[in-house]
Amino acid sequence: MAFAASPKQEHDAIVKTISSQVQLFHKRGEKFRIKHGSTNSTRSTASKGRNFVDTSKLTHILECDQQRKTCLVEANVPMDQLVSFTLTHGLVPPVVMEFPGITVGGGFSGTSAESSSFKHGFFDQTINSIEMILANGDIVTCSEEVNTDLFHGAAGAMGTLGVVTLLEIQLMPAMPYVRTTYHPIKSIPAAVELLSKQSLDPSLDYLEGIMYSPTSGAVITGHMIDPPPSTARIQTFNSPTDPWFYLHAQWAVRRRRRSPCLPFQSSPPITDCVPLTSYLFRYDRGAFWAASYAFSYFKTPFNRHTRRLFDSLMKTRVTYKALDASHLAQRYVLQDTSVPFARAENFINYTARRFDIWPLWLCPLKPTPHPTINPFPASGHGASEPLLNVGIWGPGPKRREDFVFVNRHLEAKLTEVGGGKALYARTYYTEEEFWRIYDREWYDALREKYGATSMPSIYDKVKPSEEEEAKKSFRHLVLGLRPLGGLYGVLAALRSDEYRQSRAERGKWIH
Repeated sequence: MAFAASPKQEHDAIVKTISSQVQLFHKRGEKFRIKHGSTNSTRSTASKGRNFVDTSKLTHILECDQQRKTCLVEANVPMDQLVSFTLTHGLVPPVVMEFPGITVGGGFSGTSAESSSFKHGFFDQTINSIEMILANGDIVTCSEEVNTDLFHGAAGAMGTLGVVTLLEIQLMPAMPYVRTTYHPIKSIPAAVELLSKQSLDPSLDYLEGIMYSPTSGAVITGHMIDPPPSTARIQTFNSPTDPWFYLHAQWAVRRRRRSPCLPFQSSPPITDCVPLTSYLFRYDRGAFWAASYAFSYFKTPFNRHTRRLFDSLMKTRVTYKALDASHLAQRYVLQDTSVPFARAENFINYTARRFDIWPLWLCPLKPTPHPTINPFPASGHGASEPLLNVGIWGPGPKRREDFVFVNRHLEAKLTEVGGGKALYARTYYTEEEFWRIYDREWYDALREKYGATSMPSIYDKVKPSEEEEAKKSFRHLVLGLRPLGGLYGVLAALRSDEYRQSRAERGKWIH
């Protein structure tokens, strides 16, 4: 009589197959890359070569331990699947990436900071342990108790120290609603000051800011609650008829200022009660506000009617599919930067002068212990000082030379103020500049100790040379002709599984 394999047995069989692939490349002395099946990176990725290790089958949740408040999850499980599962147990991850298609492995191996990161840190700081396949094919466990140096080093290292296959994630009690309050802001200094102050409030669960201009913004606070007050306004952000979150926040602070009932100084800020999953994935429609640039690219009116009409194309899984196919990411500044709070005002003023890109996303961060690949205060700038993430997402200069210049200028400014950047985005550092920022001696020692020298280094993965080669190709030149690139991206999105899923799941996150 045959018995069905347990989820752990099925996982072990998949990992054994991956391990065999890795061993084969190791014996040949060949470097390889990891094929996940999806990405939220805006960097150009290598498409040539045959040396790929396929981990796309690692898409299962193995177990949830309600007593320990942990969940055992394979690396390619997306955040919406994870949250949906944990909520059936009354639990939720402390840090949930706002794009539902980001995977737990991507959140660990990349850099993921969200509106709860002022309290819990980067996503990788909520991981208890990981299972990894080393570059020689060995399967190891890493945690605070075993292989501790690799456990910390692999966080943010972009998969360059081994293949992450399984993660044990911390969970916390969930409540069904988030009381979301929109505090009006009139200046950049006021935003930085209020975010710094609110980040010290232990009662808060979520905290972020949006600056719409140098003189208008919102600091947004969130408390998980159950039940909502009987008079509470219930607001969702997942239905085609719902507003995009950033536009709703802008409406909320403007409405408060114009309240005819009370003077501005005494009128309370507007508060909504948002269903938890709708809050966690509030930026899925519109990809924060990056998808709004598609309307200007195609010279299409940007209003609630057109947003509703094209709603299924505005989900992040679909927009990333279109962005990747069109190569249009190479025309936009898409950078997540992190700076010490004491220098945040200086840095934001700099971005306003240099780029004039609005809105900006502001997210306080609990610092990561050094050494790390994640953004951290540079030496001499306060190693334990909290950081402020500044998300800069908007159109850049049209001329290639000018585009590279402003991005390199941005990286130089970050170094000047003691900040760093998330490496999921495109980088323009020379190798010498890169290793002046990150601890090469520490990183190379880890690669040597765990036999990872046969894998591409982190600089190999983020360096701009592949993008420069793509720039010379005929296909790149054709896609650079407006609107051919955009139309090709839309066609790729319409033919994708992600689009079909978006059509099928309209309104999924209402409850």
